[in-house]
Amino acid sequence: MSTSITQLKSWLQLQTHFDRVSEVHMRDLFTANPNRFQEFSLTAAGITLDFSKNRICDDTLSLLIQFAQERAIQPGIQAMFDGKPINGSENRSVLHTALRNFSGRPVTVDGEDVMPLVRDTLKRMEDFCWKVRRHQWRGYGNKPFTDVVSIGIGGSFLGPKLASSALKPFWDTQIKCHYLANIDGSHITEILRHLNPETTLFIVQSKSFSTQETLKNALGCREWFLQNGGAIEHLGKHFAAVTANVEKAVEFGIEEDNIFPMWDWVGGRYSMWSAIGLPLALTIGLDAFRDLLHGAYEMDEHFRTAPLEQNLPIIMALIGIWYINFYGIRSHAILPYDHYLRGLPAHLQQLDMESNGKSVTSDGQICDYDTGPIIWGGAGSNGQHAYHQLLHQGTHFSPCDFILPLTTHNPIDEFHATLASNCFSQSQALMQGKNFDEAKAELLALGLTPEEAERLAPQRVIPGNRPSNTLFFDRATPKTIGALIALYEHKVCAQGLLWGVNSFDQWGVELGKHLGNRVLEDLLASQSSQAHDSSTNGLINAFRAMKSKL
Repeated sequence: MSTSITQLKSWLQLQTHFDRVSEVHMRDLFTANPNRFQEFSLTAAGITLDFSKNRICDDTLSLLIQFAQERAIQPGIQAMFDGKPINGSENRSVLHTALRNFSGRPVTVDGEDVMPLVRDTLKRMEDFCWKVRRHQWRGYGNKPFTDVVSIGIGGSFLGPKLASSALKPFWDTQIKCHYLANIDGSHITEILRHLNPETTLFIVQSKSFSTQETLKNALGCREWFLQNGGAIEHLGKHFAAVTANVEKAVEFGIEEDNIFPMWDWVGGRYSMWSAIGLPLALTIGLDAFRDLLHGAYEMDEHFRTAPLEQNLPIIMALIGIWYINFYGIRSHAILPYDHYLRGLPAHLQQLDMESNGKSVTSDGQICDYDTGPIIWGGAGSNGQHAYHQLLHQGTHFSPCDFILPLTTHNPIDEFHATLASNCFSQSQALMQGKNFDEAKAELLALGLTPEEAERLAPQRVIPGNRPSNTLFFDRATPKTIGALIALYEHKVCAQGLLWGVNSFDQWGVELGKHLGNRVLEDLLASQSSQAHDSSTNGLINAFRAMKSKL
């Protein structure tokens, strides 16, 4: 049995350090060190991380770095880049980094260099996009495509949809992309309602070509196409696929030339850099898609080579561990102050919680410490009028990541300065708060009596000392968005290595899929269900009873 990380020398030293500094207020840290911003900021791949508003000091960082060294994190990182099967439960390599490897270095899996496959697929994507965007490939009515429907779920949906929204200023206005994921009749209806079958291209994205939600939606789109003017012989003009199951895709009606590969060494939530990004490439063009890859590659190289104390993903990972494992914090808020980045929290929910939502280590031991946090958040400044109340005065705190491009694609008056002022002031308010004397003085200045001010001041006290990171970059471009997403991928990877969990499987997801198929059989059966627990049986029978009345 391996030794728990809680018994490591560095961990025990961190615990002693925590007992000494946990109540220190960040106000005092900033007062004691006027250069705190300069000393606790780092820049890489166009992204700057200001981590000065955290409950840390030089000693904290030093001890956290010692922990990372004791955990031998750098050899673990290199093992990923080298193509070693670090996904032990599935005996797979983890090589989303190979999809954006512009170094010229070979990357081997089972003795084979996969880079020729990666380059060939990117070239095929380029040819595909050129034909569609230049109207060389048209629909059955000889009209150019105006709409693309991407059919996928999970990583085949969240990553491309996020990047598509984040890069809306770079869209080709001739083509509009729609992302269909939810197995809900309302979703598919709302997407198809305004589309023309003659000018719509569908891309089915499923490694197995049997994912329940994706296949059901794909069949629904095919039926809609056939009922609205299309014919079986036209399917090849209007459907493409990204899958490892070429045979099933061909059976569906997709021409083999329009089927793009997926590989076991790319996990779903890391797949937007592959042909899964085809809808995004159609929307923004291959040049911009390559820039996205280049931005991620620059962050990859930083993660792989930068010293621990200068490594953005590792610093973010260690600070997260500091709060989760020593302060007992269970959640982390993602707060993008950019309308186009409003999908980032949803993508990071899957990336982080599906990766590190584990309670067993890679060698089968029960974790005696907390692992991945609950990820949540939303676009600023909307959240300031909703959940920020809890962030400022709630009984528990949640570390926050504030994210802001310094310039906007849509300059209108002082809108962006106002947005930035909200971003910066929220992190300032979380850090410094408002004490009793300040709250009382504020009330006295409003004309209240000393007695009234004394009584009401406690309700206006903001404890402060609530941590946040601020990530900023010059402008939201394909390169900076690529670097930003890769930064979070590597933060999650680093935390998984430090906790000793496998960040690249998702067995908890698989159980629900398996049970879902059995439940569906009973929902569609001709007799009442008795095969499950009493609650599930009751729910199934209630659904069937209502269905029988329709």
